[in-house]
Amino acid sequence: MGTGNVVSWAGILLANAMPRTGFYAVLFISITIGGSLVHAQVLSDTLLPFAPRSYVCYRTVRPLHIDGRLTEDAWQEVPWTEDFVDIVGPSRPLPPLRTRVKMLWDDTYLYIGAELEEPHLWGRLSQRDTVIFYDNDFEVFIDPDGDTHQYYELEINARGTVWDLFLVKPYRDGGPALHAWDMRGLRAAVALQGTLNDPSDRDTGWTVELALPWDILKEAAPQRRRPQAGDTWRINFSRVQWHLEVVNDTYRKRRDPRTGKPLPEENWVWSPQGAVNMHMPERWGYVQFSSVMAGQGTEAFRPDPYREITWLLRKLYYRQYTFYRQMGRYARSWSELGVRPPASLRLQTTDSMYEIVAVLPEGVQWHIRQDGRLWKTRHQPKKP
Repeated sequence: MGTGNVVSWAGILLANAMPRTGFYAVLFISITIGGSLVHAQVLSDTLLPFAPRSYVCYRTVRPLHIDGRLTEDAWQEVPWTEDFVDIVGPSRPLPPLRTRVKMLWDDTYLYIGAELEEPHLWGRLSQRDTVIFYDNDFEVFIDPDGDTHQYYELEINARGTVWDLFLVKPYRDGGPALHAWDMRGLRAAVALQGTLNDPSDRDTGWTVELALPWDILKEAAPQRRRPQAGDTWRINFSRVQWHLEVVNDTYRKRRDPRTGKPLPEENWVWSPQGAVNMHMPERWGYVQFSSVMAGQGTEAFRPDPYREITWLLRKLYYRQYTFYRQMGRYARSWSELGVRPPASLRLQTTDSMYEIVAVLPEGVQWHIRQDGRLWKTRHQPKKP
């Protein structure tokens, strides 16, 4: 079966899976680290329409010198991503400061270059693996196989201080985050266009340059290898931006006069999440790795032919997630979830576990289970 038929079949699934009841509710969840609220997430199948951004990552002829400046010829030959938007999406105002990213790769590294417009360069944290988003920061999230499990997070502030961690599963599915994990061989640098922590002048911004080693990233990748030309990984980028004020010639976070606590931070991202939560890997962008050398041609992005089917399974996961928290068990039938799926969609459930399988005619099966993991298998199609 070709790509077009896969999408058409998914369209039938989507049409038949519309809710019949008003059961489904929006669920808010708070996640804390060290006693502080750091994430709020909403699970709903009616959030932002599913339209992750995409980028084609070209190869560099020679290794890059990581100094944070993004001045090498290879960087000049590849395009920027779209400007960052609010993490929730188009319902929120566009960020007042520009943020954008470029990517390159070779046999050793994934290279990431970021440009952040910033009139007030500020950064306090200097110890590696502290919670860097308590400062203004730039963040990278990478899920090599797109199953939403076993993914990487890296944060860096304007001082060049790094926090890298490995997530076994998203926080909503129990985590945990492995804070002692280190990306061995990481190369990271920042360059400041202004002066750090000096309110007496107006700055221009800062740039970030990263080289992430495939020897580490491949640990969670398909077949435990670096990507090949044509492969696609799920990646997103985030910028945390605090509201600052100047007190006694020093920057500090602006406070809510009613509570005395810092005002909530802004969260700006490449591919919008639909909620103030980066730990929804199903919402991250698509990065396609190309064999084309930077500056020697272009390559069109090829959308995932199964994206509608996998998004349908994700929406059913959202419904089961909420059903369990309301009822103390998982729904045992489609009618309990308020959907009318075709016979090609199968549900197996116990009180504490479930698996939903979408069986495609060309011999592919997509699965999702109670901890959110999404994966593909193959089966022998039935003969007519």
